[in-house]
Amino acid sequence: MQNLEKMDVKELEVKLSKGTYVLFFTADWCPDCRFIKPVMPQLEEEYKDYTFIQVDRDENIDLCQSLGIMGIPSFVVYRDGKEIDRFVNKDRKTKEQVESFLNRID
Repeated sequence: MQNLEKMDVKELEVKLSKGTYVLFFTADWCPDCRFIKPVMPQLEEEYKDYTFIQVDRDENIDLCQSLGIMGIPSFVVYRDGKEIDRFVNKDRKTKEQVESFLNRID
């Protein structure tokens, strides 16, 4: 999984302008993020149509605020530069919940 460098919303939209992406918002200090991190490689393997990008919330705090990411871990899906769905809240997420979220995207 690649890591997103520090950027603003306009730069993000350019970066994600072609293709389908899952942004995984996380932070090193977050226990719920550490809970889901071990299954991320499995999710990447299952959902090969998506490019997964890890976004460090602390490094990209302005971006997170601009996108309304108030809780982590959170997942936002972009297709061709536009947000198409999000799984954003402050709760711990299981592999099954993330799979259910990704499965409902058409």
